[in-house]
Formats: sequence, C-alpha cells, structure tokens
Amino acid sequence: MDLDGSCDAMRILSVVTDHPSFLRLAPVDRALAKRGDMEHVIVHSGHRHDPELSDGLFEHEWIPAPDYHLGVGSGSHAQQTAAAMQRLEPISVELRPELVLVYGDDNCALAAALVAAKLGERVAHIDAGLRSGDWTMPDEVNRVVIDRVSDLLLVPSRDAAANLAAEGFPDGRLHFVGNPMIDSLCWALPQALELDVPAQRRMAGEPYAVVRLEHASNVDDPVALRELLDALERLASKMAVLFATDPRTRARIDALRVRPPSDGGLRLLDPLGYLEMLGLVAQAHLVITDSGSLQEATTFLGVPCMTVRSSTERAITCTNGTNRLVAPRREVILAAAERAVARRSPARPLIERWDGRAAERIVAVLCDEAWCDVEPGVTPIAGRRRPARAMPQPLGVA
Repeated sequence: MDLDGSCDAMRILSVVTDHPSFLRLAPVDRALAKRGDMEHVIVHSGHRHDPELSDGLFEHEWIPAPDYHLGVGSGSHAQQTAAAMQRLEPISVELRPELVLVYGDDNCALAAALVAAKLGERVAHIDAGLRSGDWTMPDEVNRVVIDRVSDLLLVPSRDAAANLAAEGFPDGRLHFVGNPMIDSLCWALPQALELDVPAQRRMAGEPYAVVRLEHASNVDDPVALRELLDALERLASKMAVLFATDPRTRARIDALRVRPPSDGGLRLLDPLGYLEMLGLVAQAHLVITDSGSLQEATTFLGVPCMTVRSSTERAITCTNGTNRLVAPRREVILAAAERAVARRSPARPLIERWDGRAAERIVAVLCDEAWCDVEPGVTPIAGRRRPARAMPQPLGVA
C-alpha cells in the first residue's frame, strides 16, 4: 500500500447486465480512475437488450464501453445462468482478477458470483442485503445466493445491513457504503433538467404521471395488464399519464388490442433514454412503476411513487421515502394516486448515505479489503493492463 493510501496494480473485473447495473458501475469506474494504477475490466453479459443504453451514454462516455461482451441472450433462468458461467469462466481464468464485482440480482450476476467463488476469486456484491421476502421471484433467490458467496457485502441502506445481520453474516463482511445509483442520478440530473423534457412533450406546467411497468406479474398476465390499463385510462381524466413502454410491454398491450385514444390523456411512449426519463420523473406529480431503480430515484427526488407489487426489496423507499405498494386493481390504484398527490411533502426525504458519494466509499473498501490485506511479497499479476481512465464530468456538475 502506498503512503497516499492508494493500491498498487489491482485488477477488478466488473460484470454488468442492464441499464440499472451500468448506472451503478459508472460512478465506481470514475472513482477507480482517481486511484491511479488500477485496472478495471468490464464484462457485459448481453442477456438483455436495453434501449436506455442507446441514448448516447456510451458515446458520450458517461458509461465506459465494456471490454468483453458475452452475448448470453434470452432463455430460461437455467439457460441464462449456465451460458453466462460457461462464457465468463475462460475470461476470468485468463485475467485472474484480484476481485470480481457484481451488481444487482439478475441471472448473470449470480453466474459471475458463482464462477468467481469456484475459482477462488474474491467477490464483492453491490446492493447486498436487499430482501423482498418473496421467494416466488427468481431475483430473490439470486440475491440471497450472491450474498452467501460474496466476501465483501456492500450495502446501500441500514435495513439491508439489518437483513444480513439477521441471516448471521459477521459484521466484518458488511460495509455500509450507500447507493451508487444515486451517484449517477446526482451526476446526470443537471443535464436531464436542462433538456426540459416536459416542454418537449407539451406538458410544461401541466400535472402528469409517469408510468413504467415491466414485471411479469403486471405485464405477462393479460387480466392484470387490462386492469392496469383501465386504471391508467381513468387516471388520465384527471392528469396526463405518460406510459413509457419497452418492446416487451408494448407487445403485450398490442396483444390485448388496446388502443388509447390519440387525443386522450393516456399516452404510450416509445422507449426513453435515461436522461429523458429522468427529466420526466424529476418534474412528475406521480410515478407508477414496478421498477426498483425508479423506486430509488423517486424517493431521492421526493416524487410520490406507487409500486404495483405486493412486496419490494427496497423497503427503505416505503419506510423512509415516498414510495407505497399498491395492488394491481383499478380502484386501489385510483384511490392511492389521489392520496399520493394530495399528501405530497414539500421536502424530499433524506436517506442516509444516498449523497452521491457511494462510489468513493465502495472503492475505499475494495482497495483496503481486497488488495492491501494480501500477504507480503505477493507480486501483481503480469499481462495486459488498461488503467481505469478518468471520465469527463457533464456540464454544470462540480
């Protein structure tokens, strides 16, 4: 360890899958770049097509381009996990990273944690300790297994740490770092507001709700989806409702042969990029979703949020934030929407360590725990080294 506290020639392998995991990775990558001689290798699983990653974030270097693309594609849970393990293992064997960093709880995050653990590589889990208590959700199984095989548990909130403590994890493996998703939000918000997306959508000064639904329980069940669309059409008589759909959700809506009136308050939008979505959400009167990242964003921004699920792994957004769970029933949604808008607090909630500095704390933990604790005399591995490069800051951000 150098006198300035930096680590010498540490190789970290990050495995990411989708838009939320890339937004958690981006501030970590920038923080790694500040530490000097650290190599950050990024592997993209490629098991999801995410339109939010095509709006210039790679091109403008907001998010670093991956070094490897596994091309896992779609398939069953077993197929995705197995394909990711098969394709990631030779990369990990060749690179021999000092630490593998996994984000979230999808099948490829699980695959990365298992591959690393079986190869004797140390694993650090960002978003460790999140629990919904719903074992019918494959993601709940994934996040529990990932935590079990991880050496470093990087928790975003106090309740996540309490979950791990209740499961018997020793304090030495837990590190309360905060939420790197909020780092990306703070970093991007000035540019998102500068776009003035409500004005572009002819909503300037008008009340509106933003909707994003993608969970199978809401989208793949025709009865539930029709009930939700009916609720949104009724809500649209009181305020405009902007339903941002991904290709899968739009296909399910089309299969129901539902066509909202072109002059009505319910608008089905094509997939939105991150900045555009953030710009809409930041000025919305209400957000209706089943997305974990939107639950977090709305809590930070102080925007009322209704999550159409029976449980959430981000419980702190309900206990300390602006989020409320609602059943996918028309009357429940309409009543909850009315209450949420009427009771909106003028002050946004403050969640401990959701302050835009989570990535700094994460990198401090990775450096201190993962490399500097090795036995004296261990020599850094040889081979190709691409030091993490500094990422340019967007305009208006210090």
